[in-house]
Amino acid sequence: MNKLDSNTRSQVLSCILEGCSIRATVRMTGVSKKAVMRLMVEAGNAAADYQDKMFLNLKCRRIQVDELWGFVYCKEKNVTNKIASNNAAAGDVWLWIAIDADTKLVPSFMLGNRDGQSAKAFIDDLKSRLASRVQLTSDGHKVYLDAIEGAFGSAIDYAMLVKTYESTQEETRYSPAKCVACESKRVMGKPDPKHISTSYVERQNWTVRTNMRRYTRLSNGFSRKIENHMAAVALNYFAYNFIKIHRTLRVTPAMAAGVTDRLFDVSDLVSLLEEQEADRAA
Repeated sequence: MNKLDSNTRSQVLSCILEGCSIRATVRMTGVSKKAVMRLMVEAGNAAADYQDKMFLNLKCRRIQVDELWGFVYCKEKNVTNKIASNNAAAGDVWLWIAIDADTKLVPSFMLGNRDGQSAKAFIDDLKSRLASRVQLTSDGHKVYLDAIEGAFGSAIDYAMLVKTYESTQEETRYSPAKCVACESKRVMGKPDPKHISTSYVERQNWTVRTNMRRYTRLSNGFSRKIENHMAAVALNYFAYNFIKIHRTLRVTPAMAAGVTDRLFDVSDLVSLLEEQEADRAA
């Protein structure tokens, strides 16, 4: 099987990381659709492995968490028995996100359902990456209560920010509903009221929908396979954490968090992929 050279790989991944669709990437680079998809999955796996290895003993102080809706193959309401038998992952999929309010690093992200089991796996993973006690804020999703207590016990300052929305059919379909009330609730420890907020993680959700074609609303850029969806998410957060300079911080989130002391580019991602390939071949 012919392999793409490093420069071509960088070109393809640069297009994907800039939010281009697969077909647009094919047109701009001249690489076949099958090769683009294969490279995206392989690079996504390398990006996920690298972040999993690097995001340990993080000195975060204030964490915000949230969930972002998406789907694979088709929306949950359109999944038939035939579709489910051919694609077990078809339907709704939720992206669980944690962000450090100070450095804007996303230390933990996970795809799953919006249930207690996924919440537990997500919070357990987040806990394993933190070096010390943190203040954590979530929305009013009740599955966080057991998940956070199970992972942190009493060694956390945790609060919920519960928002009440005024909803109409038009708003829920085409735009966010209007927030009419907002209440902060202390759950554990002594969270600082000034920092009970989900603003940064909600802004991160907007960034995801802007930068990833698979999360663009009212479009046909969704994933047909969960493997492709997972790879796209991992690539997006590698670029966000290591490659793209944050406008406010003027460095990447990974640099702000002390994970690395230099700015990465797409060629570094290609190098990680080629190192993995060399290890497998050895």
